[in-house]
Amino acid sequence: MIQIEDLRLIEALSQSASLSAAARMLNVTPPALSARLRKLEATLGLALATRTSRQLSLTAEGERLAREGSALLAQLDALPESFRREDKRLTGSLRISAPFGYGRHHVAPVLAGFGLLHPELKLQLDLRETPWPDKHDSDAVIHVGTVRDSSWIARALAPNDRWLCASPTYLQRHGTPDDPHALLQHRCICLRENDEDATLWRFRRRTKTSSGASDTTSRRASSRTTTRDSVRVAAAYTTNDGSVAREWAEQGLGLVLRSEWDTREAVAAGRLVRVLADWDFDSAPVTLLVPTRRGRTARLQALMAFLEDALAASVPARRSRRQAG
Repeated sequence: MIQIEDLRLIEALSQSASLSAAARMLNVTPPALSARLRKLEATLGLALATRTSRQLSLTAEGERLAREGSALLAQLDALPESFRREDKRLTGSLRISAPFGYGRHHVAPVLAGFGLLHPELKLQLDLRETPWPDKHDSDAVIHVGTVRDSSWIARALAPNDRWLCASPTYLQRHGTPDDPHALLQHRCICLRENDEDATLWRFRRRTKTSSGASDTTSRRASSRTTTRDSVRVAAAYTTNDGSVAREWAEQGLGLVLRSEWDTREAVAAGRLVRVLADWDFDSAPVTLLVPTRRGRTARLQALMAFLEDALAASVPARRSRRQAG
């Protein structure tokens, strides 16, 4: 007879590239997991997976068992919530993944507030360099940038412009570019993340509006921009850490294209100066991603609503400042 532990085993295998990765997910040793897999295969009389020393893949039978087993596990996970008390206290656990910088400065404080509201809920926050490729071992993923995978449900949390910035010292020494193509003559700091092309910077020029225009006219005019263009900059410095890129810029090493949330404070303090403010560079919106089969649990829905309200709270103020500028 197939046990619940067997279903969790095959689900972990379907979400992992190796036995070691699946073992870490289930918090067991690789030899113990391998023994459990052999026992399950013997019970069913089927080969469920092919494995080498470095790679693991499910057979057709294994994929079917993982697919149908995951559906059963989803129903079991949701069952306690159908009997939850009338006080609607949330129980169980949620595992959230987020990028290091944004997760540390924005997601962690929000989760602390959420945890105080729901003390019986267990929360785990995993900060990673690029959480999106590792999404399968999370209940929810905070993603900064363009979403390229449509298999998960995406909910926009907050807009996030990218600002081109440099220190006052750098601009005094090298001059201030008045056009994105002038960046070819400057030292640029490039951020390598989410498999994006780090040295290709895309932009459009934003149309200026008159101060006496109505709100409707202003919105329509502000949406009219020139044709999208791009420039291939020469990277004087490259890193996969956004905080490092910003700090290098503050130290006068070059120009950096970085998220508004990370540069706003440095610009306000005078450590950085926003350059080419009349140009819109590709934005990096903040998005919450959840798997389809877990998207309707009460605890996850509560988290989604809480994150959306908390992370979008300062958006109107930022938009007003941008339009005023």
